[in-house]
Amino acid sequence: MSILHRATFAISAARLDQLPPPGAPEVCFVGRSNVGKSSAINVLTNQRRLAFSSKTPGRTRLINMFSLPDPLDQEGSLGYLVDLPGYGYAAVDRKTREEWADVLGDYLSQRTSLAGIVLLIDIRRGVTELDLRLANWIAPTGKGVLVLLTKADKLPFGQRKNAVFAVRKQLAEIGDLIAVPFSATARLGIEEATLHIENWISPQRVL
Repeated sequence: MSILHRATFAISAARLDQLPPPGAPEVCFVGRSNVGKSSAINVLTNQRRLAFSSKTPGRTRLINMFSLPDPLDQEGSLGYLVDLPGYGYAAVDRKTREEWADVLGDYLSQRTSLAGIVLLIDIRRGVTELDLRLANWIAPTGKGVLVLLTKADKLPFGQRKNAVFAVRKQLAEIGDLIAVPFSATARLGIEEATLHIENWISPQRVL
């Protein structure tokens, strides 16, 4: 069983100073609003409603952390999956969008326990200007990035391959980047994504 399947809700926070002190490795999920972030977390953890999606931006204002319990230490955690606020939500005012951007930028640049970044991009839309702006925050961190090209079941195989190539080219400045066609509904890319995330959380378990 994947270590991700043991994920449990830990905490929601509106600001970095409300999070627990940095410690166990964290893998964050980030992407545009409505890109399928919650669905990806749920399918990777094999749980239906661990992460909640919403048609309103209320819940997406929060950083949601999910703990991966350590089977050898009931009080400890192997690591955390971190659901960051979605960006680009058009139905909120500019000030709120800027506040969300600050939370994203501060987490990516300041969180010392950050081990890896899962960036979700709609395969049909490709890399947007907002995604490129996010890449500018990610690149200086030197962290590995797993790009999940969501809703990949909507495109035929050949177009998926072209999309992967295009994303790698557009986000080349990030450096350590892997792009995977992904679909929660069709269960595409789950095994590959799981392996990368597990390796960030606990490398010795997958060697």
